[in-house]
Parts: sequence; structure tokens; C-alpha cells
Amino acid sequence: MVPPFPTMRLRRLRASQALRDLVQETSVSLNDLIYPIFVEEELDDFAPVESMPGIYRIPERKLAGTVKEIAAAGIKSIMTFGVSHHKDDHGGDTLREDGLLARMLKRAKDAAPELVVISDTCFCEYTTHGHCGVIHDDDVHNDETIENLGRQSVIAARAGADVIAPSAMMDGQIAAIRAALDGNGLTNTPVMAYSTKFASAFYGPFRAASGCDLKGDRKAYQMNPLNGREAIRESIADEAEGADMLMVKPAGPYLDVISQIRQRSLLPLAAYQVSGEYAMIKFAAQAGAIDEARVVRESLGAIKRAGADLILTYFAMDIARQGF
Repeated sequence: MVPPFPTMRLRRLRASQALRDLVQETSVSLNDLIYPIFVEEELDDFAPVESMPGIYRIPERKLAGTVKEIAAAGIKSIMTFGVSHHKDDHGGDTLREDGLLARMLKRAKDAAPELVVISDTCFCEYTTHGHCGVIHDDDVHNDETIENLGRQSVIAARAGADVIAPSAMMDGQIAAIRAALDGNGLTNTPVMAYSTKFASAFYGPFRAASGCDLKGDRKAYQMNPLNGREAIRESIADEAEGADMLMVKPAGPYLDVISQIRQRSLLPLAAYQVSGEYAMIKFAAQAGAIDEARVVRESLGAIKRAGADLILTYFAMDIARQGF
């Protein structure tokens, strides 16, 4: 039986900063963070993303220097997104050993071998229609797309990617990628599945940052934001197919899903604090409505507390420079 007041006084352990630090249950460090970056080919200088204050498209030719700065700041991992000038109807540039995807991965890994370089494995940034695969009869063809995802994964791993992170939300994509990697002698390359990815309204600024002009929507393959049980099924399925890590995207609005997946899986679990979450905090801070540093600390702490081991966040460089 819990003793009543005044015997039990919970404020005793909050009396000083040192005591509060001593009993703090959840912590976030740079070891937990993955920094997403946008790399644009045929770009002369850094291009600011207006909807994401502080975020820039990185010119491909300046990628090596930027990655060195990121590593020197103490960040341990990046995820790469390409801004392509060579789009077609199926994202063919990602299937070329000299395409943007392969080039940026090689430059990033060569520049900072100690960084964990994660390749976002999808086609939306490289297709004229902005969808995540091959279109047949106004729909993304699942099986042809997962075959291409396997091919892209092999290209990425050979170029230097330490981790493959498929985000297309195709059925069977993890099994197809694992088979392609293993069939090409890349058995030690892990797969971080975007296992539970919602068709969210929080992605808006990302599309501007990545140059992804979407025709229609992705509701036929990304998850309904109102479905919780299905969200768990998605992650359980990806674990069964051979995923080495799982992910929930977005993070903040789906803490319940993170928590429930954490209870059902022993795999490392990532959560993606997406562009819309970042933008809301940045713009609110600019308006003087919130204390940015405190809100960032609180939001990331909530994601960790819910059960995430890793957090993808555009705040990673701010944190590296300023601390928590």
C-alpha cells in the first residue's frame, strides 16, 4: 500500500538540481540522434529551406566538408536524402552506380568514415510523380517496386551506406531488400525499417526541402493516422521479415504507438521527429511563444520516454552546438 501524505512527499526528490539530475529517469544524448540531410546536385551554394529555418540543401560539391563539420560537432549518424535533377517515372537514377544516391553516400562515408551513414531507400525524391515506386494504372505497383528497392539497396550499400532504411511502405519490402543484400554478399548490412509510417500532414516542409512534388497522396500505402492496432501489425511484420531496427514516423503525435511497439519488440526502435514538428517549434520560438531550447529538450525526452532508442531530428546540429 502506498503511504499517504504527509509520510509520502514526492517533492523531496525535486529539492535541488543535483538531486533532480540524480533521479532523472530518461536522458537524451548525441549518441541517440540521427541528423537527416538534403543533398542537391548541380547546386552552387547552400540553399535555405524557407519552411524549415536553419535547414539548407547542401550542394553535392560541398557535401564532404559539411559532413566533416557534422562529425566534428559530435553527431554520430546521418541519414541522406537526395534532391535530384534527373527524375523519371521510376527513379532510375537511384539504380545507377554513378547516380546521385550512390555519389552522395560515397562522398559522405569517405569524408567521415566514423559516421554511421544511413541511406533513405525510396524513390519519391527521384520520380517525376513524387510517389514511392513504379506507377501502374494510377497506383504504385507493390511487387515491381520492392524488386527495385532491393536493387537500390545493393547500390547504396556498395557505395558506402552503413544502414539501409526503406521508407516506401510497400508490403514485403524488408524481405525483398534482405534477400537482395544477402544475395550480393552484403549480409552484414543492417536494415532500419520505416516500419510504421503514417500518411501524415506533418511532412509538408520535407517535400519542399527534398524537391518532391507529389501528385495525389500516399494514403494507399502509408498508414491511416487513426489506426493504432494496424500500426503495431506493420512493425511486427517488418521484424518477422528480417528488419534489424524499427521506426515510427512521425514521432511526437504517435508516442502511444512508440510505447506499444516498444512493449512488443526487442529490436532497437527509432522515431522520426519530422519536418512539420521541427517547423512548428522553430516558428513558435521565432514568434516568442515558447523557449526553443526547453521545448526541444522536452519533446525529445518525451520520445525517448515513450520507448524510442534513436531519434531522427533536424535539431541535431543545434543540440551539438548548444547542448541540451
